[in-house]
Amino acid sequence: MYYSSFGILAVILHLIINYDVLKNGRKEPAQGPHYRYRLFLNCLMVFYAADLLWGFAVESGIFIAAYTDTVLFFGTMALSVLLWTRYVVAFLDKNRKRTKVFLAAGWLIFGFVILHLAVNFFNPIIFEFTEDVTYVPHSGRYILLVAQLLLFILTSAHAFIIMLKASGSDRVHYGAVCVSGAVMSVFVVLQTFYPFAPFYTIGCLIANCLIHVFVEEDEKREKDRITADVKKDSERYSQIASGLAAGYEAIYYINIESGEFMEVSASSTYEAMNIPQTGRDFYAETRENIYRFVHPDDREFAESMYYRETMQKNLEGRRSYSYKYRVMTAGGARYYRFTVMLSEDGEHFVLSERDIQDTISAETALLEKQKKSITFTQIAESLASNYDVIYYVDMKTFEYTGYTSRNIYGELKVENSGEDFFEVAKRNIPALVHPSDREKIETVMDADYMQSALEGRRRFILQYRLMIHDRVEHTRLIARRSSDGSHLIICVENIDKEVRKEKEHLHALNTEKELARRDELTGVRNRTAFLELEKSVQDNIDKGLDYLPFAFAVCDLNDLKKKNDTEGHVAGDDYIRSAAKLLCDIFDHSPVFRIGGDEFAVFIGGKDYPDRMELADRLKKSVISNLKKGEGPVLAVGISDFEPSEDTDVKAVFERADRQMYEDKRALKETV
Repeated sequence: MYYSSFGILAVILHLIINYDVLKNGRKEPAQGPHYRYRLFLNCLMVFYAADLLWGFAVESGIFIAAYTDTVLFFGTMALSVLLWTRYVVAFLDKNRKRTKVFLAAGWLIFGFVILHLAVNFFNPIIFEFTEDVTYVPHSGRYILLVAQLLLFILTSAHAFIIMLKASGSDRVHYGAVCVSGAVMSVFVVLQTFYPFAPFYTIGCLIANCLIHVFVEEDEKREKDRITADVKKDSERYSQIASGLAAGYEAIYYINIESGEFMEVSASSTYEAMNIPQTGRDFYAETRENIYRFVHPDDREFAESMYYRETMQKNLEGRRSYSYKYRVMTAGGARYYRFTVMLSEDGEHFVLSERDIQDTISAETALLEKQKKSITFTQIAESLASNYDVIYYVDMKTFEYTGYTSRNIYGELKVENSGEDFFEVAKRNIPALVHPSDREKIETVMDADYMQSALEGRRRFILQYRLMIHDRVEHTRLIARRSSDGSHLIICVENIDKEVRKEKEHLHALNTEKELARRDELTGVRNRTAFLELEKSVQDNIDKGLDYLPFAFAVCDLNDLKKKNDTEGHVAGDDYIRSAAKLLCDIFDHSPVFRIGGDEFAVFIGGKDYPDRMELADRLKKSVISNLKKGEGPVLAVGISDFEPSEDTDVKAVFERADRQMYEDKRALKETV
């Protein structure tokens, strides 16, 4: 009973503080933060109920009751985490990449719990009950809580970053989300260490209270204030509206900086849509409403028009501008024209909306009388400047009409019209398409495939190669639906110059990158390349990878200064080049680096590694021979192997080789 009392208290407080939200909610889109918050509250209610029943179920000693309620407890816990994440994402939608990561994490936790609850029935991995109905937690429970802890910490940190950039009431709201996430993090830690205490429920209750007091209630007060302020200014708004309202569905008077707005005129159609008559952020609320009322094909364009910067830019140098898109009403999709003007005080936008569907329908009917059928030539003419060939295909009969602005098919004659586009295309594939690309083109040239490829998107793009007079020509195919959805417009363009230019650009970049890592004097790799290699090897060692065996050879060229002083720098440069050539000839399967004026290093691996000592002996014999003859490069050399069981720093291997090189240098002086 002691455990359940916390759940009973949580349910009572939850109903008291959230009664208005749970009962009435707000009229806003399903993607909005308030709608998602209400879902979270409903789930939280079920979670509290499961938590308070858990105490009774365990005390009753009925196994099935205790087990079932525990499954419900973990399931609603995971669902509440997911819904909390969705709410935070909607509320803090400042960075789409981060929000996608948070959503993925929420879904991952939810999926993890549901899957493991199913497995838990057969093999306890989250919890189990003994014969006397004693609750026993398992490792899966701790993994779940740790995952939640990380998610709450990350969302709290994200809210904190946004809070630092905000001001006014927004700063308070983001701070409340940040603190609520931190509170949940603390109580998740407590729940981890004390599985028989209701810390998670307490944390949810405190976090919920923070959001309710500092976000929901504050926003409600702010909205009431805005409504009161707008009502005070109603006389000024009415003067503007009286000159503009005739013939419009709705007119909005918008504060440019703050986004506060008032709808001063609306038709019965707009009243049925339940669009708010006042608000605090016209830009954000309008973009949200787009997903409720705008035709799916026009949403992207419509959303782009409702940013303050966009509206200000479009008004530069002119008094007004207009645009149109389709709005979904009770009677179906209808075209609306939107006109934006600047108020006399220069601080407000006046946006008017007019239903122009009847006008467009009348214009279309007039055009139909003048032209009994769709003029395919107009479509071809509008696209011919960008594409080589355009096909207009009827998706019921597959009949087609084609237009060519430039002949990319050589001497092969292509029909301008026909009965079955896909059949003709497949027939021409063996003669036109590069053998390696024929299979994918044959797959695409199918009516069902083309329709599926265009499902849910505006266009389908495919690149392939044609064979023209035994010469490869890169080509791009773009397919899209016509506005009536009954035809396909298939555009083909030659992109050979574009592809070749891109390849030349990449080649130039690679060449430039390679030159930057080459020693100009000797042609071997330079110190920059050596440091990159050293870092790459160290990274692999740090990650614990089983690195391939390797060794360093460090070499120093004797008497370079003497050569420069007595014979000149030209002779000195030749002396350096001869040393580099000698090293490349001996270690012909390993990269050679010039890391200083007279210093070289060799990274010995691959085929050279098993023979490294023999190769070092060859080098020493060549050096002794050069000493006796009095000509040719004289190099001191030291070699050291990488020992996986002992070495953790690649520089240590290099330094051992460097010390051996100095010993060899002393030996050479004694030989002289």
